[in-house]
Amino acid sequence: MKDYFILQFKMLNRQLTEWGIEPVIGYILGLFAFIVISIKLFKETQFAEYIYIALALSLVIKLNEVNRNDFLKLCYSRKEYIKIRIFENLIVSIALITFLLFQEKYLSSILLSISVCFFSLIDLKNKSSYTLPTPFYKHPFEFTVGFRSNYFIYFFAYFLTFMSISVDNFNLGIFSLILTLLSCLNYYTNSEDAFYVWVFSLTPKEFISYKLKNIIQYSTILCLPIIISLSLFFYTKIEIIVGFQFLGYLFIFTTMLAKYSVFPEKLNIRFGIVFALTLWLPPLLLLIIPYLYIQSTKKLKEILQ
Repeated sequence: MKDYFILQFKMLNRQLTEWGIEPVIGYILGLFAFIVISIKLFKETQFAEYIYIALALSLVIKLNEVNRNDFLKLCYSRKEYIKIRIFENLIVSIALITFLLFQEKYLSSILLSISVCFFSLIDLKNKSSYTLPTPFYKHPFEFTVGFRSNYFIYFFAYFLTFMSISVDNFNLGIFSLILTLLSCLNYYTNSEDAFYVWVFSLTPKEFISYKLKNIIQYSTILCLPIIISLSLFFYTKIEIIVGFQFLGYLFIFTTMLAKYSVFPEKLNIRFGIVFALTLWLPPLLLLIIPYLYIQSTKKLKEILQ
């Protein structure tokens, strides 16, 4: 198990070096940026606690990728596999948990710690031959595949919405909306095979418009039960609900553009840094979106021509 984490650490250092970043300097700057952004986020918004929980859970779910875990099971015993998964989940979420403790959010940090450990024990692989029906067509595969892989997240989010209404806690309801939007965003962090882009008889601009239409249409379908419920029981705060939904569209659209700006390669840590900055200062999206749009059209032109 020790060798596994040493290997992962060396791979991360090598990746930073390839980007022209000295690993030690990268870690120091990353920690500094995380602290500054976190302090600013908790000072500026009352939803920071819930954003951190959702972010940590999304990172943990990302590590629960089926093929990756199947490979680990082949290489390690069941006991070692569980240890690796627990340590991995804790490593990717430890900074968020620690800052929640620093902000005296003790209950959230404890529940988050338990949750990330729990996710290491469950297998998201669907071993049944049953195909789960979805509210989507076959074409926007991001939502079809993503929904079937993470459908339990939506049941959890809808349950949180119900609880927020029961205990009259609007913040909990907004957290359920954020969780749903982050789950949709996660669908666009993985790059598909170039063939599934090449088959479209569209120009780059038409392709991006098609993807944007899918984002708005299908993320709205998943968020609609939450939006309607919160609007009915917290009707004085409809502007906030609509505002978070609109921001969700922008962040998902930005992630989609980021994916195709480097396509067919995968998103890297630089996108994570930029994404963290936009969470801290959403107006940055006004600068980032046009840049990513231009880069995406250039990359897509090579494949769609």
